[in-house]
Amino acid sequence: MGPDAYNGGVMQYRIGIDEVGRGPLAGPVAVCAFAIPQKNEALLAGIRDSKKMTAKEREEWVSALALLKERGEATWHVSFVGPQQIDKNGIVPSIRLALGRSLKKINCNPKECAVYLDGGLYAPVQYKNQETIIRGEDREVVIASASVIAKVARDRKMVRLAKQYPEYGFERHKGYGTKAHREAIEQYGLCAMHRKSFCHFD
Repeated sequence: MGPDAYNGGVMQYRIGIDEVGRGPLAGPVAVCAFAIPQKNEALLAGIRDSKKMTAKEREEWVSALALLKERGEATWHVSFVGPQQIDKNGIVPSIRLALGRSLKKINCNPKECAVYLDGGLYAPVQYKNQETIIRGEDREVVIASASVIAKVARDRKMVRLAKQYPEYGFERHKGYGTKAHREAIEQYGLCAMHRKSFCHFD
C-alpha cells in the first residue's frame, strides 16, 4: 500500500524520520519524526537536506514548519538520548529508542501512515508501510523536514550546553571531534556531556 492510499477513508500521513548526532564525541543523539497529511505536502516545496543548508536557512525553515504545526497542518517531535545512555547501550540502540519515542509522541495510527526513514533507520514493526531510503533527505521532503528540525534542535541544545561547559566550545563544533575539541579534551579532560566510549584517541 503506497502513501497515496486511503485507509477507511482517512488519508494517510506521510512520516519522515531522520537522526542527527550519530558521530559526535559529546552531546545527545536526536531523532525527529515529522508527519504531514499528503494533501499538505506541497507546503514543503523547496526544503532539502539540512547538511546542504546554511544555519540561517535551517532556522528559517524551522520557523516555517513551526507555523504549519501551530495551524495543525503538520506535526513532529524530536527525542534525545544522552551520552550516558549512549555509553551504556551503544549508539544504534539509543537511536532506536529515540526513534520509537518520537513516533509515539506524534501519535499517528500505524495503519494510516507511510513512514520514510533515512539511511539505515527502521521503524517499529507495527509500522507495516515503511521504507528506508539511502540519502533520503534528497529524495523525500518529509525526511528533509525531519533532518532540518533534528539538526536545529540538537544545535540549539549544544549551544545551551556550551554555557554550562564553556571550556569545550560546544557552540562552535556541536560536539563533533574537531581539532579544537580534541585539544580541549586533552587540556580539561572529559565532562558529563562526553560520550566516553567515543573518546578514545589512541
